[in-house]
Amino acid sequence: MTPPEILVLRSESEPPNSSRWSVRVVPNKYPALVRDGSETQIADELYAAQDGIGAHEVIIESPAHVIDMALLSDEQFEVILRAYGDRITDLRGDRKLRCVLIYKNQGPEAGATLEHVHSQLVALPVVPKQVLEEIGAAKNYYESTKRCVFCDVIRNEIKGRERFVIDNDRFIVICPFAPRFPYETWILPKRHASFFERNSQQDNFDLARMLREILRRLNHWLSNPPFNYVIHSNPLDPDGNDYYHWHIEILPKLIQVGGFEWGSGFYINTVTPEQSASLLRQALP
Repeated sequence: MTPPEILVLRSESEPPNSSRWSVRVVPNKYPALVRDGSETQIADELYAAQDGIGAHEVIIESPAHVIDMALLSDEQFEVILRAYGDRITDLRGDRKLRCVLIYKNQGPEAGATLEHVHSQLVALPVVPKQVLEEIGAAKNYYESTKRCVFCDVIRNEIKGRERFVIDNDRFIVICPFAPRFPYETWILPKRHASFFERNSQQDNFDLARMLREILRRLNHWLSNPPFNYVIHSNPLDPDGNDYYHWHIEILPKLIQVGGFEWGSGFYINTVTPEQSASLLRQALP
């Protein structure tokens, strides 16, 4: 039995209380963070700590027992993306929360403990260090150039096309310069936007097709690899900005990260992004 649902989305043809559903969101049975608890911080001269206040949810992506997300339809991808946005928007109402991370682990090697297609949401009372560093770097670039670094990347990749994979009217897929992992790919909106959850219906329509297409190409070329994806979106600030640009990073799990990577923060990648992009352009599902 799954926990009581937080959100359920159904087909428009289904009545509101129908037992048939498309996507369900439930609390994680073994949460990293919980909604109730003390916000009191404990600190001394050396250490600081506080209770794990927040939210940890599971997005069940299909009622059918499917283990590979790429086998879902474009329409199902749209519903999943809508569920993501609905949950972030709802959690904005909790003033204790500062940041929401949505991520997917597919395959045991990528950290998945369930086979059935699902993704997870963790809402935090702080903005994680890695998120702060990424936003800080984008802000520094904007202050020196008066341009968004992600918008500049998009223009450069459309022009050069060496690391370009596919695109449509609203989104582009690239293999980023200096990737951490072989076949690392990013999906970026062509129009500047800071918040994933503010996507329009047409945005989700086009994004669903891009996300499904690149997952199918990765499956075709890499024989159904385990992977992670993470939605990088602005923290729960009230307003957007001109320097941070939301995007999705897809990370196939093809290599093991070892002591050098953990010790240095550098990654050894034997496949260039240009090679990855070229092969994924040819990898027609």
